[in-house]
Amino acid sequence: MAVRDLRLWPDPVLSQVCDPVDPTDPDLGALIDDLFDTLYAAGGRGLAAPQIGVLHRVFVVDVTWKEGARDPRVFINPVLEETQGEAAAMDEQCLSIPDLPMSVTRPQTLRLTWVAQDGTRMSGTFDGILARCILHELDHLNGTVIFDHQTPEDRAALEARYAA
Repeated sequence: MAVRDLRLWPDPVLSQVCDPVDPTDPDLGALIDDLFDTLYAAGGRGLAAPQIGVLHRVFVVDVTWKEGARDPRVFINPVLEETQGEAAAMDEQCLSIPDLPMSVTRPQTLRLTWVAQDGTRMSGTFDGILARCILHELDHLNGTVIFDHQTPEDRAALEARYAA
C-alpha cells in the first residue's frame, strides 16, 4: 500500500501506551499493509503501529526476509502470557532510534496470545530472535523504547550520542 514516515525518538507518540484495536475494523488491513511496506523499505525485522504514528496495539515482524525467505507475521492486540528461560543480553537496533544499537537483556522464550489478521484468536510460544523481536515490538505498544532498558548513566550517554 504505502511506505509511511517513521516516528523518530523523542517523538512523544513513542512514549504512549497503545489502545486495543477492533480486529474487524475495515481500515486494519491497510494499516497492516503499510506496516509491512514500511518495515521492508526501512530494512527492519519488526515494526509497531506507533512507529508510524498510529496508537493501535498492532505490530508486524519478519525476522527471516533478509536471508531470503519471507515469514511475515501479524500480531493484533497481543498479550504476553509468560516468559521463560534465562534472560540474555544482545545488541538491538530500533527503526525509531536509527544507527544506535544498544544492549538489551530479555527472556529467551515467551508465550503470547493475539488475534490474527483473519480474526482468529491465537496462542504460541516463541524463542530466539523471533522472541526478542516480539518483545521489542510489544515494548513499543506499551510506550517503551530501548533507551528505557538502560541504566540511568548508560541512557544519558546513549541519548547524548543520539542527539549529536
